[in-house]
Amino acid sequence: MLNFRRAAVVRVAPFVLFMAILALRGVAPVDGSWGFDPRWLYPAKVVLVASLLVMWWREYGELFSRQVLPTLRETLLAVAVGLLVFVVWIQLDAPWMTLSVGAAPSAFMPLDAAGALDWPLVLARLAGAALLVPVMEELFWRSFLMRWIRHPIFESVLPAQVGLKAVVLSTFVFVLAHTLWLAAIVAGLAYAWIYMRSGKLWTAVIAHAVTNGALGVWVVATGNWQFW
Repeated sequence: MLNFRRAAVVRVAPFVLFMAILALRGVAPVDGSWGFDPRWLYPAKVVLVASLLVMWWREYGELFSRQVLPTLRETLLAVAVGLLVFVVWIQLDAPWMTLSVGAAPSAFMPLDAAGALDWPLVLARLAGAALLVPVMEELFWRSFLMRWIRHPIFESVLPAQVGLKAVVLSTFVFVLAHTLWLAAIVAGLAYAWIYMRSGKLWTAVIAHAVTNGALGVWVVATGNWQFW
C-alpha cells in the first residue's frame, strides 16, 4: 500500500496544485488590489506544477520507461484525434452546453492597457496549455483516476482493461473540471479511447497537446478569449 500511495501522490499532487492556483485566480480581484495582476498566476502555476513533474519524472514509468513511445502510425492517429477534438470543442459552446461554476476565473485575456497582445502572457499560456497541461492532466485523468476506479492498485491495470464503468466515471469527473461540459465529454472519451486502444499514455498526451495547442493558436488569432 505504501507503493500505491506514493504512485498516487505523484500523479495527483501536480493536478491538485494546478487546480488550487486556478481557484485562487478565480477569487483574486482583477483590478490588482491584492498587489498583483492575477493573470500572472498562470505562469506561476506552470512553473510550480512543472517543478513537481520534473522532480518526480523517474516515477512516471508510463512516460519514461522503455517501449512506451508511440509508433508513427499511433502518433499520426493521436494528432488526428487532437485536431478533431479541437474542431468539435469550438462548436460546442452554446449556453446550454456550458456549466455555471461558482468562483470560476474570468476568461484569460493577455492584452495590455492599449489592447495589444501581451506576448509574455500569450507565450506562457500557450506553453502551459500545450506542453504542461496535457502531461499533468493525462497522468491524473487517464493514468491514475481511470485505472484507479477499475482497481485501487492502479499500476497493475492495463489500459485496455479499465472497462466501461471506469471510462464513464472518470469522464464524468473530467467534465466537472471544464465549463464546456458537452465538449469535455467528447474530449474525455476521445483521449480515453486512444489511450486504451494504443496502451500508451503518450498517445493521449499528444492528442491532448494538439487540441490545446490548436485551440490556443485559434484563440489568439481570432480573439475568442472566452475559450481561455
